[in-house]
Amino acid sequence: MPGPREPIPSSKKVNGLRRRLQVDWVVSSLRWLLLLMVVLVAFLDPLHGFRSSSSLALGLLTALAIVYNLVLTLLLAVHAFPLSLSVIALAVDTMLAVGLMAVSGGLDSPLLFFSLFPIITAALRFSLLASLSVALFITLGYLGLGVLQPTPITGLTLLTKVGSVVLILLAAMITALVGGQMKRRLDLAQQQEQEEELRRLRARHQQSRLIFELASTLSATLNYQRILEAILDVAEIGLSELAGENVPVVGLILLFRGEHLQVAASRHTPRRDQQVVLEGRLGVLAQAMSTAEPALCLRPGEDPELGRFVALHACREAVAVPLRAGFETFGIAVFGSPRAGLFTPDYQDLLVALCNQGVVALQNARLYQSLMEEKERIVAVEEDARKKLARDLHDGPTQSIAAIAMRINYVRSILHQQPETVAAELERIEELARRTTKEIRQMLFTLRPLILETQGLRAAMEQYIAKRMETDPLPIRLEAPEGVDQRLDKDQQGIIFYIIEEAISNARKHAHASQIQVRMYTRGNLFVAEVVDDGVGFDPRILEQGYEERGSLGMLNMRERAELVGGKLTIISAPGQGATVRLEVPLKEEYARG
Repeated sequence: MPGPREPIPSSKKVNGLRRRLQVDWVVSSLRWLLLLMVVLVAFLDPLHGFRSSSSLALGLLTALAIVYNLVLTLLLAVHAFPLSLSVIALAVDTMLAVGLMAVSGGLDSPLLFFSLFPIITAALRFSLLASLSVALFITLGYLGLGVLQPTPITGLTLLTKVGSVVLILLAAMITALVGGQMKRRLDLAQQQEQEEELRRLRARHQQSRLIFELASTLSATLNYQRILEAILDVAEIGLSELAGENVPVVGLILLFRGEHLQVAASRHTPRRDQQVVLEGRLGVLAQAMSTAEPALCLRPGEDPELGRFVALHACREAVAVPLRAGFETFGIAVFGSPRAGLFTPDYQDLLVALCNQGVVALQNARLYQSLMEEKERIVAVEEDARKKLARDLHDGPTQSIAAIAMRINYVRSILHQQPETVAAELERIEELARRTTKEIRQMLFTLRPLILETQGLRAAMEQYIAKRMETDPLPIRLEAPEGVDQRLDKDQQGIIFYIIEEAISNARKHAHASQIQVRMYTRGNLFVAEVVDDGVGFDPRILEQGYEERGSLGMLNMRERAELVGGKLTIISAPGQGATVRLEVPLKEEYARG
């Protein structure tokens, strides 16, 4: 089982450890410097150095000091220098200072400068009181060495020693004050660092909260305009919270409509600004879109494109944030402030996060809108198909069945009066019933041609034409080479069959043609299907004007179905010259190679 988790240190504790480690490194480096000076002085001074009578003791003490500082440096390098060791090190440094004075001449020691080191370290690591205590101890040690020294003390000698003591105490006090000031500066720097980190943490917390609020708002709606309004609202709230006061932010969201940027939503802008159309190829807008990062503009009123917005002329600075998802750019968001210095890096990061959330919501809204449009289109197509089926049933089988009923009633009336004519009437009824059956079968075949799934488009068209000619005397001729449909997949064949069938039905109902010709062939990587009639013809431009407002959507459905397979539907006609409906469908790559 895993052991208990260690508590995570607080930010204040981590900063304290970092500061103490820095002080320890400064103390260790200063100790190396003073030990180097001790060695140099010991080599240069013949009376009290390595050539004096106490050279052995001085050499051993210096060597121990070097080894001692080396151990402390290694402990610092491996981060194994606890606070208790700092107290021990201060005591050792104090004893080392007294010892160096003792082995290098006592009152006449040239190594008296080393005594300032523990005084400085006490001020840096602990307090001014600790520094003065160490200075007092070293002074007492210095005086004790004077008492133990066997040389007679004269008035001049005593005056010299008193002066030395005063100088030591004065130097100690100055050193302690300097060390205390350094410590206060370090503490102040630490406090400022903590405050700055606390400010960053608060800013991150506010950013996270605002992003969460925006995400909650966006997840509750799929309305395009509400999403844009929510981005502007949260951006203004975020700046007010980060700045600590209410700041009216000019907000603009520009979205691409074709190749131009148009205002889709705005805040604190006049009506005139909402009509501005930009290209996004100059100034800060071009910079933001080319780098895909926020771009700051210090004088938005002088920008070649932002300057066209009246509201931005009163702003001291503005920032442009691109609205991107992957490699697709939806537009750009522009925020202007009447005060300079408000668009800090933290606030720009917040704007980027808000815009990224907004782009995701915009994608969802666009997808939802596309789905709704597709749903409405499918409903319209199904409704048109039902209307077409109802018309065909009314014009065909329903009329035939009504005629059969009338003839059966007529046979019943003449059954006893004119029995010799009953047989002929029954034959007519039988013929009418057979024709009605063929019409119904032809309609069922049109709704779902099973042969299309088993034998392909060419066979389905042959059977469709044959069934059509059983009930309709209008001749239809098919020109399609064997295997013309082998490069088409099943979905393409189904859609092409529907378009050809709709074109034949239109020609039969409206063209008053004497014949219809259906051609299917391939040209390069295109499959081409043509329905040609020799009827009265028409003007395609007049036909397409207001076509969607008519009751029938046949032509519109044909065009939409052609777009589903990436095809193109072309109508060629003129009054008195017949009509040609041409469908061109690109073959898929794997089929085109075949």
